[in-house]
Amino acid sequence: MSKGVFITLEGGEGAGKSTQLRLVGEALRAGGHDVLVTREPGGSPGAEDLRQLLLFGNNPLSLRAEILAHFAARYDHVDRVILPALEAGRIVLCDRFTDSTLAYQGYGRAAGDAGILSLIRGLTDMLALKPDRTFLLDVPRSVACERLAARAGQPDRYEQADEAFHARVAEGFVAVAQDEPARVRRLNTEREKAERISQRIVEDILALVCQA
Repeated sequence: MSKGVFITLEGGEGAGKSTQLRLVGEALRAGGHDVLVTREPGGSPGAEDLRQLLLFGNNPLSLRAEILAHFAARYDHVDRVILPALEAGRIVLCDRFTDSTLAYQGYGRAAGDAGILSLIRGLTDMLALKPDRTFLLDVPRSVACERLAARAGQPDRYEQADEAFHARVAEGFVAVAQDEPARVRRLNTEREKAERISQRIVEDILALVCQA
């Protein structure tokens, strides 16, 4: 049995990750591939409980506690869901992973503080799992706000953050893409139709599957 392929989709609020996860998952399944679509924070029962705390809890955590809570959820998700799926040879599509923690907590919350970035990178290294490919979805903040306004449901803690926070998050994602150009592919979700973007993502994933 060939090993699985681990794919993550990253980007700010309203970048189009949910749409692409759906389209890419459907296309891969239609081609006969075994696909797991999952998300962070969350993805396992315990991690979903932590998601509620992180996104909708009444009492915000301190920054370091918030980072550790994200990684607690992530470790459970990886151990219980992602690694078994990869060992079974499945394609795993994940909405957010460690890059989001670096962007949201390291840059958004901590404004690039060296100590916080070091903490996040250390916890990431201990995880010992990196995506085979990451697709970073870019969209102007004005377009993202329009998309968010059209959504139903309660906005989460990060969606309600101020514009300066979201600008720092965007800078964090750019830094991630610049640091690892071989892993991260940037795609503009404003300029191209969703179906064309998903086609490009699927083609890239299938090339990785052939190499696995």
